Amino acid sequence: MKKMITIRILLLVALSTSLVGCSKSSKSGNSSRGTGWQINAKEGGFQYNTNFKEQETAPGLVFVEGGTFTMGKVQDDVMHDWNNSPNQQHVQSFYMDETEVTNMMYLEYLDWIKRVYPPDNPDYRSIYNGAVPDTLVWRNRLGYSEVMVENYLRHPAYKDYPVVGVSWMQAVEFANWRSDRVAEMGLQEEGYLKRDSNILDTSAESNFNIDTYVNTPTSTFGGNEEVIKGGKRKIKTDEEGNEINVYATRETGAIPLKYRLPTEAEWEYAALGLTELRSYNVYRGRKKYPWDGQYSRSGDRKTRGDQLANFKQGKGDYGGIAGWSDDGADITNEVMSYEPNNFGIYDMAGNVAEWVADVYRPIVDDEFSDFGYYRGNVYTKNAIGEDGGVSVIGIDDIEYDTLSNGKVIATGLPGQISQVPVDENETYLRTNFDESNNINYRDGDARSSRFFDDFEEDDSDNDAVTRKMYNSPNHKVSANDSGINRQYDKSDVRTSLINDEVRVYKGGSWKDREYWLDPAQRRYYPEDMATDYIGFRCAMSRVGSKSLSKKKRKN
Repeated sequence: MKKMITIRILLLVALSTSLVGCSKSSKSGNSSRGTGWQINAKEGGFQYNTNFKEQETAPGLVFVEGGTFTMGKVQDDVMHDWNNSPNQQHVQSFYMDETEVTNMMYLEYLDWIKRVYPPDNPDYRSIYNGAVPDTLVWRNRLGYSEVMVENYLRHPAYKDYPVVGVSWMQAVEFANWRSDRVAEMGLQEEGYLKRDSNILDTSAESNFNIDTYVNTPTSTFGGNEEVIKGGKRKIKTDEEGNEINVYATRETGAIPLKYRLPTEAEWEYAALGLTELRSYNVYRGRKKYPWDGQYSRSGDRKTRGDQLANFKQGKGDYGGIAGWSDDGADITNEVMSYEPNNFGIYDMAGNVAEWVADVYRPIVDDEFSDFGYYRGNVYTKNAIGEDGGVSVIGIDDIEYDTLSNGKVIATGLPGQISQVPVDENETYLRTNFDESNNINYRDGDARSSRFFDDFEEDDSDNDAVTRKMYNSPNHKVSANDSGINRQYDKSDVRTSLINDEVRVYKGGSWKDREYWLDPAQRRYYPEDMATDYIGFRCAMSRVGSKSLSKKKRKN
């Protein structure tokens, strides 16, 4: 009997040992779970970063854990816009700028452009001029504001104030530049790029672009191999002893994600600051402000009566009386002047309204999409050159766009990859998209119907009646050798200002009444124009898990 018990114990020990062994091997980072072959072997084989833990928070950003929320307004619509009907949406986790982009942040961008593309060079003058904010937005026919025109952007007294006078298109170009600079710094720290290459070696012929590095790294910095080569551990030698540069790939985890404008759903979700709030009213969209409560004034004993945001108090009242300025500002205010919301984000109500990525339409089509909603997708792909490789823009191929006001802005700079619309090679027999431009999809416009082709083209020269639902003015601007040619649309059959070039902006500003502080409010403005009350902040997508690790959450 004792022998039988002993045998059973030995069998159980052996079985448990084998199970533990199986468990360890299935989770091993050194061998493939699919084939059993060694991963990251010194002598060739599949190379992959099996030690990657979690996405690092990029400079200036805070983490926003995604979830479901009621997008839109359930309060009374006193303006009768009927453009923000409540609908349930789910937002993926992402990162958002802690503050609005400030004057000093934008001046750093302008300084880089001035050094790389000197405006005194006629070939580059339009690049710098197209990036400079429109300071004339401060002018008022019946108000004195020249001090703001001359000083608001550049004077150090306003260095931490939100930048204004920036169009949606300029904000997008800033986000692209910021993506490249942060990626360049990260690759230097990882040893893939030479230290301080952004300062020592950057020029119009040789600057860093993240997409170019990923797709054709040998073309980065104008193909200057000496600039690309970095730390010793990122360089190996071939059989003859020659140095071979090792490039970062997506698999290394060293390629950071890009900065971009937040989508409208992301911005509204982040503004509400729903973290750790589980009440029924909050979940169902009855949270009126980024802070808790139904009032715009503080109820705390020390600050009782002070406004919790910077906005217009009433007619002729932008900041209270002398000696008791209850919101601390008359125009914009320094960022972080008011308490953040529960996500740790500042000024999501008041100070300046903010650009978001979406093209404006009066409806949010939650019937088609209630996950990561965004209207404005225009799918492109890398242009292919005659040699079969991707087409990198050279100094003689800078791409410009002439705006509706005649201003020229650079949309494709040297070192970037030229983009073209996707075609049938990508769309054939697909069910999720069938064309490059999807801005008009399901927006009520008959022209956007999938098989609709019986319509009259809009022709402002002969005032032909168009069947487009959004029949906006069609101003024509073109550039030629003699200057800018402007043709103003004088047609009297226009029925709307909505078109594919107007973008949503969210939140109230220093110039708005309290009504507009509600994160659900939405307005629109032409993407190539700017004001003295619209600024912006950047966002970044999150890869991997929905939530932060316990260690990061604790910190």
